Amino acid sequence: MKTTEITFKVTVDENNLPKHIEWEAPDSGEKSECKSLMVALWDAKENNTLRIDLWTKDMMVDEMKKFYHQNVVTLTDTYVRATGDEATAAKVKKLFSEIGLETGVLR
Repeated sequence: MKTTEITFKVTVDENNLPKHIEWEAPDSGEKSECKSLMVALWDAKENNTLRIDLWTKDMMVDEMKKFYHQNVVTLTDTYVRATGDEATAAKVKKLFSEIGLETGVLR
């Protein structure tokens, strides 16, 4: 058995807004920068999802739209692996294809 860590370092301004986000996973072999991160955790005791959503001041609105869109679409792949529910995943992907076109994320 192996234990590993994923570390996020967030530099904030005087108003506690993220200016810089760095992450590191020892197995990846390097530190990386990012403009945004979304982490979802399942709290079994509370039967609820806990979330950490951060983005830097320099993340453009169009980048955020694409980031959000890609997150939802790829979450459907995780959903299928966890549940086997292809029908619901197909509905979500169809809806987000339409949303992607409306928001300009997809062409």
